[in-house]
Amino acid sequence: MKDDINAIIQKIKFNEKGLVPAIVQDAYTGAVLMQAYMNKQALELTLKTKKAHYFSRSRNVIWQKGETSGCFQEVVAVTLDCDYDSVLLKVIQKDNACHTGAYSCFFNTVQEFDQVFNSEIIYKDIACIKDRKINPKEGSYTTYLLENGTDKICKKIGEEAAEVIIAAKNSNNDELAGEIADLIYHTLVLMEDRGLDVQSVFKILDERSKRNRSRVYPTKAK
Repeated sequence: MKDDINAIIQKIKFNEKGLVPAIVQDAYTGAVLMQAYMNKQALELTLKTKKAHYFSRSRNVIWQKGETSGCFQEVVAVTLDCDYDSVLLKVIQKDNACHTGAYSCFFNTVQEFDQVFNSEIIYKDIACIKDRKINPKEGSYTTYLLENGTDKICKKIGEEAAEVIIAAKNSNNDELAGEIADLIYHTLVLMEDRGLDVQSVFKILDERSKRNRSRVYPTKAK
C-alpha cells in the first residue's frame, strides 16, 4: 500500500516552487473550509499523521493546522483531481477553520443566485440541541423535551409522524414540508437523548445506497 501511495504522489504536478493547492472540505457538511498549499513533505506528513499539514508561503515553513489555535483538522480522505495538480482534503474540523474565527474562510459573498441547502443545516440543528442539553435554557422547547426524557420525545415523534401522513393525504406539499421538518427535528432530539451520533445513521444509509446501486434488477421481456 505504501508503494502505491508513493507512486500516486510521484504523479502530482507540483508547481515551479514545489507546491500544489489544497482545497479543504468539511467531511460532515460538505462545506469548503479553506484553501492552502502543500509541498511533498507536507502531504507526506498529512498522510502519515492523519492531521492536516500545509506549507506557508509567507513564512517558508511547514505548519500543522491547529498547532497554535487548537483548531485541528483530522483528515479522513485525500483525493487528487483528474490532472493531478490539486489536492482535496476531507476533514473533521475542530471548532472553526478560518483564522478570523469564522467556520469557513469563504464568507465574502459576491452573489447568491439560488439558495441551496445541504446537510450543514442538520449539523447546525444538532449543535443547537447539544447546546441545550449542556446549557439548559428557560423557555426553550428543546430543553423542555430533553428534560422530560425519552417517553415524551417518542410521544411527540408519533404525533409528528401522524401529521406527516395527514398532510400527505391532504395533498398540501407546503404543509407536508413543514411536518417533515418537525419530524426530523424531533428525531434529532431523540438521537441526542439516546446518545446516538447522526454518523451512525448516515453510515447505514450509505451502505444501503451502495447495495442498491450494485443491485441488478431483471428487465421485463418484450
